[in-house]
Formats: sequence, C-alpha cells, structure tokens
Amino acid sequence: MSRKIELLAPGGDVEAIKAAVIAGANAVYCGLDTFNARNRASNLSFDELTGVLRLAHKYDCEVFLTLNVVILEHEIPTMVKLLNKLVNLGLDGIIVQDYGLVNLVKKYFPSLDVHASTQMTTHNEGQIHFLSKIGASRVNLSRELNLTEIESLTALAHEHDILTEVFVHGALCIAFSGQCYSSSVSVGNSGNRGRCSQACRDEYEITAEGHRFPLNLKDNSAYFDLPELVAAGVDSLKIEGRIKGAHYVYTVVDTWRKQIDQFVETGKLLADDSNLHRVFNRDFTNSFLKGDLTKDMFIDNPRDYSAHHAVQIQGAVSIQHIDQVKKQLQDQRKDIGDELAEKIKYLSIAKQPLYLAFSGELDEPLCLTMTIGNNDKVHVLRTESKLQAAEKAAMDSAIFEKRFKNIASKDYIVEGFDFSDLAEGLMLPIKELTALKNRAAVLLNNEVALVPNVDVPSLGKSKKSGQKPTMSILIADIKDIHLCDLSNADVYFKLPESWKKDCNKHINIFLENPQLIPWFPAVLIGKDYDESVRLLEEVRPTRIVSNNTGVAFKAFEMGIEWIAGPFLNTTNSYALLTLKEELNCAGAFISNEINRLQIKNIVRPDNFKLLYSIYHPILMMTSRQCFFQQTVGCKKPSIEDGCMLKCKKATTITNVKGVSFAVDKQKGGYPSIYNNEQFLNFDIVGDLEGLFDEFFVDLTNIGAGSKAELDKAVLVEKFEHFLNGDDQAQQHLSSMVTVSTNAQYSQGL
Repeated sequence: MSRKIELLAPGGDVEAIKAAVIAGANAVYCGLDTFNARNRASNLSFDELTGVLRLAHKYDCEVFLTLNVVILEHEIPTMVKLLNKLVNLGLDGIIVQDYGLVNLVKKYFPSLDVHASTQMTTHNEGQIHFLSKIGASRVNLSRELNLTEIESLTALAHEHDILTEVFVHGALCIAFSGQCYSSSVSVGNSGNRGRCSQACRDEYEITAEGHRFPLNLKDNSAYFDLPELVAAGVDSLKIEGRIKGAHYVYTVVDTWRKQIDQFVETGKLLADDSNLHRVFNRDFTNSFLKGDLTKDMFIDNPRDYSAHHAVQIQGAVSIQHIDQVKKQLQDQRKDIGDELAEKIKYLSIAKQPLYLAFSGELDEPLCLTMTIGNNDKVHVLRTESKLQAAEKAAMDSAIFEKRFKNIASKDYIVEGFDFSDLAEGLMLPIKELTALKNRAAVLLNNEVALVPNVDVPSLGKSKKSGQKPTMSILIADIKDIHLCDLSNADVYFKLPESWKKDCNKHINIFLENPQLIPWFPAVLIGKDYDESVRLLEEVRPTRIVSNNTGVAFKAFEMGIEWIAGPFLNTTNSYALLTLKEELNCAGAFISNEINRLQIKNIVRPDNFKLLYSIYHPILMMTSRQCFFQQTVGCKKPSIEDGCMLKCKKATTITNVKGVSFAVDKQKGGYPSIYNNEQFLNFDIVGDLEGLFDEFFVDLTNIGAGSKAELDKAVLVEKFEHFLNGDDQAQQHLSSMVTVSTNAQYSQGL
C-alpha cells in the first residue's frame, strides 16, 4: 500500500511530545497556555513550542497547534499578535473552531494552514463544501459517525483537496462535540473555551436501571478497525489524550505505530492489544464507528479500568492472586516507563547557541560570520557596500549587539559577539546593517523569508440598529400555528434532526403555512441532511434559520436568505464577517454563553441583523447515543432509526449534589439533556438597547421534562408587552416562569 496513513498523537506537554515523536507519530497536536480546548493539560509556553517544532521536524514529525476555542471580541488584538508570531514559526497547521479566527487567517495570515476542529461538529456534505469555501485544508470529522458516513464524507473532502482525520483511540464524549454546554451551564466552565469539567463523568443518584454514572461512555478504540478506516480513505488516525502523560502517549502511539506498520507491510493485523489495556482506559468500544449503538458502550465507572481488565484476563479471584496481578501490571508499566526514559533522555528542545563575529577593514565589505553550536555549522555573509571612515560617530559594539541580539530568537540564542577582527573608526549606512540582519534572519530560517508584521485594521465601533427590536418565536408543533395570529412576531418552525425518507409531512407544513420560517437544527447526518436539502428545494422559503453550516451552504447556493442560529456559537465580529462574506448570511444569533461586556463591542457587518434569545430551555447536551438505556431503561438492544422518529420519552436525573436535569426526547429528535431552569433574560433588553434587531422566545415543549406546560398565548402577549416597555408584563412573566436563570449572561465565558 503506497498511500500514507498519518498517525496523529496528542501532546499535552513537552515530555508527552517527546514520547510521541520517539514512538513514531507522524504528527502531534499541542496547545499553548491560551486559546486551546484543553485547559487542564499542562500545555506549552511559546519558547517550548519553538523547541518542540525543532525537535519534531528533525524526526519528520509535523506539529499542529490547537487554537480550537471560540474567541471573544476583546481577545481579537491578542490573537492578532499571536498570529503574527506564529506565522513565522514553521507550524504545519493550526486547529480552529471559531469562524472569526478563520476570517483573520484567510485575510491576513494565508500561509497558515487551517484545520477544522472536531468542535465544528462536521458530519454532512454541505459542511465539507463550507469548509472548502473558507479555506480549510483538513477536517476532524465528528466522532459519532460510522464507517459508511466517514467514507462518503472523505471521498467528497478529497474532491475539494481536504484531508480527513478520525479519532481512533481515547476518551469519548457522549455529546456531539461543539454542541455540549453541560459544563458551561452547571459550573460556568465552557467546553467551547477548553474548560470542560466533564459533567458526563459525574455521579448521579442511582437510576431506575441501577446506574450511578448513566452518562459515562467507555473509551474509543478502533485498533482492529484499521483496514476499514484505510478502505474509507481516512488520511489521519487521531489519538485523544492531551491531558494524559508521556507514559500513556508513548504506550498508545507505539502500539498503534506497530499495528499500522504491520498492516502496511503485510495487509494483516497484530492480534495483541494488551499494551492499550495497561494504561488508563475505561474499557473500550468501537460502537460509534460500527454504527451499533448498544448499551455496551456505557460503563458505570469513569475511573481507570486497567487493573480490573488485568484481573479479569488472569481470572484472579483470591485476594492474593488479585494483588499479584496488580503488582505485575505495575511492573509492566514501570518497564515501559524505563524504556521511554531511556529513549528520550537525549532529546532536547533547547535553543542552539549562536556566535556572531563581525570583521572588516576600510574599503572592504562588513563580514558577518555566524557559528551555530560547537562549530557545527558556519555561515558567512557580507554587505554590498564597503566600510567607510566615520566622519562623526563610528560604529561600536553596542550598535551591533542592540541590532543583532534577538536575531532568529525562536531557534537560536546569541551566546557571544566577536569584534576582534573589525577595524575601529568605521561606519556603514544603517540600512546596510538592517539588510545584513534580514539576510541573516532568512538564512537562519532555513532560507524562508520572514512574513512581515501585519496590522489588522479596526472594524470600528458597534453599530446600533436604528430601529426598535422586534420579537420572534419558535414553535415545533403545528397545533401551535394559531400563535401566528396573536402578534406581528416572526414565527420559526423547528425542524427535526431525524427525518423519514421521502416523507412530505414538513414540506406540506410550509407549503400550507408560508408565514412559517424553517428552523434547522445543529446536527443533520446522512439522509437527514438530504431530506433537509429536499425541503429547501421543494419549499424554496424566503428565509430560514440554520444552526448547521451544511444547510446554510445549500441555502447560499440557492439564493435563500439565512440567519445563523444560536448553536453556531458566534461570539465575535469576525465570525459574523465570515458568515456574511463566505455564505451571504443575513444575520446571526449571538451566543447565549457570553455576557453583556463580551457582547456590547461586537460590530455588526453592514446590512446584517443581530438576534438574541431571551427565553428558552437551556440545552446541556445532545447525543447520538440513548440517555434512556441507563436511566429509565429500554427494551431495545440498540438505537435504530425508529427510535429517533417515534420515541418521545422524558425523565430526570439528579446528581449527588441534588441538582436535577431533564432528559428529553422529542419525536424526530436526538436524546438531549436540559437544565432544570429556563433561560430568562430581561436585563439584556435594557443593557444593550439598540444593538439587537430581534429578541427571540422559544415556545417549544422541548426540555420541559416533567414541568407543567405554560400558556403559550399568554407568553406571547406578555413578552410582546415587555418589549414595548411594560414593567407589569415583566412581573407577570417572572411569576409564570418560576424556575429560571440568566446566569450565563451574568458570568459569560
């Protein structure tokens, strides 16, 4: 087999990266101590990153930097400064979630290679077209996809010169990546900012099915699925684990390296995966990849399973035998650790010493001799002009040291200057010294010209709408169509995540009720995306709201006006620009995760609407797995299409702190978990008057769980009165919505 299969390894710190490199990774992904989605990892300083690049490239290993979080408006100047530094490092790619960062890179730093993070929730054809349009060179596909879906998307990606990555080992999130707000809602630490507190691993009060960790999935391992992944055309096999240590990284990468090499050389697989069980794991599953979503994906313990597995394999029963097996596991781990320590002990990320010697006589060129290390490499450069007698102040050592002390500082440290062969009383034009320094910097940068610093112009001040904000409402049941007659509000109709193939039910709803505006969900996979596109083609609505960039791309192609929904996680002006400039977006909901100060300076593009949801159920997570298998139970052994279309179960789970959450499943929807409180934000209407064109009210029953349903007609009336300045309407709404919060608006990201 001639095609290269990349093994992509995690690097949470320098030692882990060394372990990955020495174990045979083709590439590593790592983060700085800011702007990355693994805040709990040790991460790298900027100097460490430059050292890692030198080391990795020496071993033909690429380095991808994670900048995979949403960016706040006030952070844009800091991000621009960082990009100005990164653009000359020789990075092999940056991993991005935020559409605004994509905009900045494409316009001002085009030499940086953009990779779409798994946080972009990429799972359908339209999203591949979108990523191609914004300039992504590779995409990390959603880890919930099965092999058939991966193969289809990879083939399309390759048509657009986009590479695909698939997670093949490590922790699994039960929620769709980029669509999990559980940590943000429960403790104020957003997964979209790299601060996930892993609420899915929390302990809950024992469920009806007898589980204390009902959301906890086993770890992912596709170790024996390598042939199918290769057949699907996947370019990169990605290992999760930036919060894991060097020992873990070395063991997993080395094991996978041997498996890949064996398959490439012989077409056969190694049968032994025992080393994968000797490091941290929660037992393993490949069910997402196989599309077989069974109860076996869950494990009622989020802690390390390795010792349990060893005891099970050995059939140990007695205390003595169990202790013996555990001791053997510890010894095996120590042996691997010793092997790792021996292999990496001479690997260094230290900067190389650089010695600069200046020489020259009157009427001769100035000569710069650069010696790297212990005479390992010597470079000699000369000025075009000749040295002249100084008429006033002659050049002295201070001038040279000031100008050259930071030359090529990312890779070298100037350890000494030598002026012993430079005659006194001489001078050169300063521009000649500058030209010499620039030539030296390029030479030390592997003869690659340095990209000059870019100043990104200000977008100006936040623009007010100039008109009184209107109200919009969301419904999901045709029985609520009468609400259209109660006010002048725009009425959005929420479409399902799962569709019955060739069913015209929803097409007919819009054809018969043209005043309704289609609202597309965030996740639409396979036939569900195809049916969504068919609705666009059959109905040809004037306007839609889409939480999915794939549907948005199709609307753009068809010339349909579209609004970016709240689950596209827009948090800054440049994200709005990307959506407008690339997909002709007409407006966008600003993320409900950010607070007043983080919102107020967002600049709207010209002819662009800003929207904000002031009342809605608070989504915590949505999953392709079933939350009811481990809670109230389900007789079906695995999830099937009929589950999505027919099931409408609801229950609650309560964590050990006594906080309950609604587990809800609407017909045609993915299983979801909602906070026990509704989001209700009166403050923003007064705080940011004039910034928004539209305030939104969600009147669906989704997320209600066992809570009593409120009178929607009264809600419409009271919200409309409130937006018209009626204080009594606000009081009435507060008395109706008894369990509510606007904590996210207060705390922000």
